[in-house]
Amino acid sequence: MSGTPPDDALEAARFVARMDTGIWSDADETELRAWLSKAPHRHGLLLTTHAAWLLADETAPQAQADNADVTEPVAPGAVRWPRRAVLGGLAAATAGVIGSVLWYDRSIAYATKLGEIRRVPLVDGSVMTINSGSEIKVRIAKRVREVEITQGEAWFEVAKDASRPFVVAAGKAKAKAIGTAFSVRKRDSGVEVLVTEGVVETWSDDADAPRLRVTAGQRAFMGEQSIVRYEATRTSSVDRALAWREGMIDLNGTTLGDAAEEFNRYNDRKIVISDPSMVGEQFDGLFRIGDPEGFALAVRGSLNANVNMDDPRWIRIERAP
Repeated sequence: MSGTPPDDALEAARFVARMDTGIWSDADETELRAWLSKAPHRHGLLLTTHAAWLLADETAPQAQADNADVTEPVAPGAVRWPRRAVLGGLAAATAGVIGSVLWYDRSIAYATKLGEIRRVPLVDGSVMTINSGSEIKVRIAKRVREVEITQGEAWFEVAKDASRPFVVAAGKAKAKAIGTAFSVRKRDSGVEVLVTEGVVETWSDDADAPRLRVTAGQRAFMGEQSIVRYEATRTSSVDRALAWREGMIDLNGTTLGDAAEEFNRYNDRKIVISDPSMVGEQFDGLFRIGDPEGFALAVRGSLNANVNMDDPRWIRIERAP
């Protein structure tokens, strides 16, 4: 659509550049939604710009470094596109191709650090929210949408496209959806799938058991023997398990052992339940993911436990005499 306003193309490029930094706040999301709501064509423009950004990333070594607006230090040997050239180039390129999405057939890798939660809009209109310490590859092409989780967890809001099922793989476990919302978590003992909307089909590559259909509010777990276990639960239970999307840990009858494991996913300072008799104790509460100290103090008050925080690397919890 050659009539795309130049200001819209440039603004779309700016939004994509901000998304790519991995720092995306609620204020950014509100600003983006407001911008999109003002003109229907902006949705397609944003998707096309994102595809152009991925294409530009592959040719980045050809960029020139003589632009005056680059003031930040660059690591030795690194090559970076000058910001003005990137935004201007994307705006110009996108204005010419808007109306037909550019499907760039290659895998894109994403990784989050300890404690980092990242929201990533995908070029097909889906959105992926990546949990702490995760490693994920995404391939969205003209006839296939594939995600591989090598470590960690992600929640997917899948754009409807019946001609291209959305398949997430984690080891031998697979989960397929056409238009729905669900999470996949790769654990040491297997793979967990939680469905928040629609229907997801789950299976294991080397299992003879039939595929299972998991609906909203339900979960499936594929263990080491590739056996798919299904659990019908309440939607509220699934929502609590996915409280990390809002930066929270929601404990509802969770054992202290499992609660410690959850906090340790997000923090350098680790919680250790040093008294084996307390590992199975159940606990309720809503906590920020970055507040293991607050959790430990709540345990001390509720379960009459001893809490030792003398070592900045550890929080040790044991039963009081």
